[in-house]
Amino acid sequence: MTSCQLYLISPLDVSGAFPDRLARALDAGAVAAFQLRVKGVNEHEAARLAEPLQVLCAARDVAFIVNDSISLAKRIGADGVHLGQGDGDVADARAQLGREAQIGVTCHASRDLAMEAGEAGADYVAFGAFFPSTTKQTGHLAELETLLWWQGLMELPCVAIGGITPANAAPLVAAGADFLAVSHAVWGGDEAAAVRAFAEVLGAAN
Repeated sequence: MTSCQLYLISPLDVSGAFPDRLARALDAGAVAAFQLRVKGVNEHEAARLAEPLQVLCAARDVAFIVNDSISLAKRIGADGVHLGQGDGDVADARAQLGREAQIGVTCHASRDLAMEAGEAGADYVAFGAFFPSTTKQTGHLAELETLLWWQGLMELPCVAIGGITPANAAPLVAAGADFLAVSHAVWGGDEAAAVRAFAEVLGAAN
């Protein structure tokens, strides 16, 4: 089994001093990927906001993933795209972004959706929410059983998401999550301290 790593998701506001916060978080260790998740701005503005963040990630060999938008991912040359259930399909993303792109799919708590995503050629699937989340409305609660089932059956990496904190992360790692997707637990306080706390949990569990 590969070691579990952090998958950081941006807050909705990445303007102002946020690039400095991202640099601090990335330099604290254990982060494998960063997802840009901005809402309510046009693609031109999103691309402008993405640029300094993408540079920071590239310098640290952290994958830069765009949430929802295949066209934005293509425009800025992102490392990949994360698709919700209503954001387009894997085949279209692959055709536009190429073979090397990392394409992830939100599968909620559904084994069927995860199997479909894998068959369609996704690079990873995301299960959640595992805990109530302050970042977005939680319509689907996933169970540890889902991670155990997936790991026993599939080679494709899986991401656990939803309300994950350093205090509740260990069972998810033990159940086989390859990545923990976290947002508020990092950006809601001291980002470097939070990443270090997660790294400690991951180090102990891996």
